Amino acid sequence: MKPLIGITCNYSLDDKPGVSSHMGVPGQKWQMLADNYIEAITNAGGIPVIIPISKNLENLYSLVEKLDGFLISGGNDIEPNLYGEFICKEVGILSPKRDKQEIKLTKYIIKNTNKPLLGICRGLQILNVSCGGSLYQDLEKNKLNNHFIASSPMNHPIHRVTIEKDSILYNIFQKKELKVNSYHHQAIKNLGKNLKCVAVSEDEIIESIEVKGKKFMIATQWHPEMMYDSKEQQDIFKRFVKEASK
Repeated sequence: MKPLIGITCNYSLDDKPGVSSHMGVPGQKWQMLADNYIEAITNAGGIPVIIPISKNLENLYSLVEKLDGFLISGGNDIEPNLYGEFICKEVGILSPKRDKQEIKLTKYIIKNTNKPLLGICRGLQILNVSCGGSLYQDLEKNKLNNHFIASSPMNHPIHRVTIEKDSILYNIFQKKELKVNSYHHQAIKNLGKNLKCVAVSEDEIIESIEVKGKKFMIATQWHPEMMYDSKEQQDIFKRFVKEASK
């Protein structure tokens, strides 16, 4: 049987997605996920399962036992008080309910399983915060380069990352440099406990991390699922699903 891959989703109090698409009515809350994640997992040979945001964490932990791998997807900024900072005005719309669930879920997976985990963009940041790390709330505010290149097509590589040889990422790509897209205004500031930086951008922003001592728990700051026409980027998902099938 193909492996079941749980994918976290966005939680929105905004009723506009439902109203504007005529799928719903005013006042409804929405749980949403970009189709790119579904396609990436399906094309890699996995069965995508959307993990809903729920008040009942015991149900969530039961779901963890049934799934073979976990993808922590992109989305909203993480609430800064979760890593001990006061919020700055550059922080975007927050999703406290999602933050709470994903941090507890990530901690539970790391502590209680050795199942593969892949974090993407916000997913990398969730992994870092879950392990006690912190974030730059806004790169430009901290006099660092802008990494949210909104004018670029989502599949277009914007900059290079340099990969550590002793890493899962290098094992996947078998090369030291990789071209990636860029859609984030936040990034890792202080690395969390038991995490290893395995790739950086030209301006030294952390672009990929992995959990020490785990077979396959990694995260990227870029969006490989958006680079749908890159066989190279899809190799991340193929390896992820392969590990989950074990």
